[in-house]
Amino acid sequence: SALWGGEVEVAVARVWRVAADRVRCAGGGAGASVSRDSGLNCGAVGARFSHGVGLWPLRVKDNTKSIGVDPPRRLKMHARARPLGTASVELVLESEADGTHVTMHETAGDPLSYLAINPLTDWLVHLRNEESLRRLKRIAETGVVKT
Repeated sequence: SALWGGEVEVAVARVWRVAADRVRCAGGGAGASVSRDSGLNCGAVGARFSHGVGLWPLRVKDNTKSIGVDPPRRLKMHARARPLGTASVELVLESEADGTHVTMHETAGDPLSYLAINPLTDWLVHLRNEESLRRLKRIAETGVVKT
């Protein structure tokens, strides 16, 4: 499993709005393209958005589904990038005096995915999640989705 935490210099409610927004959620994820469909945001249980992951010729199209929501503190998703694997991703937001502490925890979403998400590959997942949360921070603090 990979764990990352960092500080965002805005209130929890603003970070939640960015994290729960379907388009920003997909567009902010490192290696993921903007959602291909419309529908609910990430902040509702059962909400699903389609995305593309990776670069050609290894680009995979799949979806991510919200499986646990406790606004504005916690968002748990089941991310799929089959046949490469699935992941359980949990985002936890904690209010602090000068902003929000964000923690992201990712684990393999099924037994086969342990081949891709395991202690030997944690550093790769950590790098991707670090970039995803850097983007979340930028969007929450500046409102800029893409540069």
